[in-house]
Amino acid sequence: MANLLEHKKVRLDYEILEEFEAGLELLGPEVKSIRAKHGKLEGSHVIVRGGEAYIVGMQVPPYQASNTPAGYDPERTRKLLLTKKELAKLAEFEGQKGLTIVPISVYNKGVKLKVKIGVARGRKKYDKRAVMKERDTKREIDRTLKNR
Repeated sequence: MANLLEHKKVRLDYEILEEFEAGLELLGPEVKSIRAKHGKLEGSHVIVRGGEAYIVGMQVPPYQASNTPAGYDPERTRKLLLTKKELAKLAEFEGQKGLTIVPISVYNKGVKLKVKIGVARGRKKYDKRAVMKERDTKREIDRTLKNR
């Protein structure tokens, strides 16, 4: 399982409450582009409409710019493949105030591409500072213990 795309700031900006694994419905050139580690998850989120989940704002540039079909949109809405139970759970979470569903990473699982999504609550600025301070102190403790 190799991470192809990752939203690096998601764990700082959000408190992840629950994680899900979903398949992605992609076009052929998009798969090649993602496997070449081209694309961005920053600024994207997941919506649940009509019993289906979609990822909005995920950028996947064309694999070969010269071979791109006419009218290709790198930020098009892409469908997520989930079970009915998972979709019902996500729809319930999406209805709650203050919660959002964000993509965490895109990775290989065998020959298939999967996306890890998380139900998240946004952090305030002072919460982010506390998380950063906690990480730094943990790193210092680990460093001290390693040197003994």
